[in-house]
Amino acid sequence: MGKRLVLWDVDQTLLDIGRLGAEIFSASFAACTGLSEHAATRGPGRTDWLAFDETCLANGVDPSEEAFRRFTAAQEAGAEEKYASITGLGRVLPGVPEIMRSCAEHPDVVSSLLTGNTRRTAELKLAALGLDGLVDTALGGYGDDRRDRPELVGVARERVHRATGTSFTPDTTVLVGDTLNDVRAAQLGGARMVAAATGSASAADLRAAGAEAVFDDLSDTGAVLAELLS
Repeated sequence: MGKRLVLWDVDQTLLDIGRLGAEIFSASFAACTGLSEHAATRGPGRTDWLAFDETCLANGVDPSEEAFRRFTAAQEAGAEEKYASITGLGRVLPGVPEIMRSCAEHPDVVSSLLTGNTRRTAELKLAALGLDGLVDTALGGYGDDRRDRPELVGVARERVHRATGTSFTPDTTVLVGDTLNDVRAAQLGGARMVAAATGSASAADLRAAGAEAVFDDLSDTGAVLAELLS
């Protein structure tokens, strides 16, 4: 163990739950703030914390950490309530089970998550679509750990070091994601970036942003694994 730390984004990289995520966010924001009618904000690849703060500011609400913690509790409850809908309406993206299983079984790979979701929400999504058990979620970086996504890289590395005694570096850490914010997290957090053009960013945009490797999707297990281990 210990040659490569692979950190996976969740939404639009591993799975797609359509509008359910936005619906859960909106309902949770309303429950937390009392604003049943509110302006939404957009920004693929944001942490939940940053998305909450930006939505607060867009609606004249002063964001606070206490309010954010109430929001995350509501959001996680909403994800649990919508579990059946995630199972029924969500889908796993091409090649994902195969490449995740390859990493899970590889003796030189530590595999976890780096996502804007909270850990509980991410775990619910993975479980709903049969991807649970393929990563060690205790070792990841999540959207309620820090506001700024690049900081999650260090959070994950520290958790891995505490749990395993292995210290990973920018040269031995790889992020897998689909957004320009994922690329930014790799660049500023210190990691290599393997991108999948399965979200809103095109392959050309991801390359221009600085991703070292870009795939249309993760279906070519051998090629993706080779990039993760290179």
